[in-house]
Amino acid sequence: MTITGPDARSAAPGQAVVDAAMLVLERMGLTPADLLAAPAARPAAPTFAGYIPVVSALVSDGCRKAYGSYWNRVVDQWGSRGIDEPTPSEIRQLVQHVRANVVPRRNSRGGRSAAEHLIAALRCLYKHAEEDGLIDPADNPGPEGGQAAPPALDPPGRGWHAPGRDQPRRGDHG
Repeated sequence: MTITGPDARSAAPGQAVVDAAMLVLERMGLTPADLLAAPAARPAAPTFAGYIPVVSALVSDGCRKAYGSYWNRVVDQWGSRGIDEPTPSEIRQLVQHVRANVVPRRNSRGGRSAAEHLIAALRCLYKHAEEDGLIDPADNPGPEGGQAAPPALDPPGRGWHAPGRDQPRRGDHG
């Protein structure tokens, strides 16, 4: 007689069931130890629109003031997406979008500061997401995560000269 329903788990599995399970695992290239070593499933990552206010409430006033406008841009672009969804390429595209759409000012550096601030805002966001257990450091799509290096930025602003020019870089002596 086969037991089905809620009481089915209370009976120990017969040897035939264990053998069948071992055969399936073997064909999949797995061992019982692989199943025990598998990480526990993470809860679904929150959306940017849902998580940015959480991070904003945790950071200092100065951090919130510096990153708030960049987090707003992230929410505008990706608000309904999970924080684990953007790829490194999409992050680079957002950086370029923010850089290209800065408000020009007299001391503008072509959006370089905006790009740097967006990257810093994303680093802060993803650092908190890692600490909260929402993303694994190896799966972090942010600029310092396991998937991507930060996009290359231009050389420093005013007063910088490329090596080999008629003037040395700042800090070069000799």
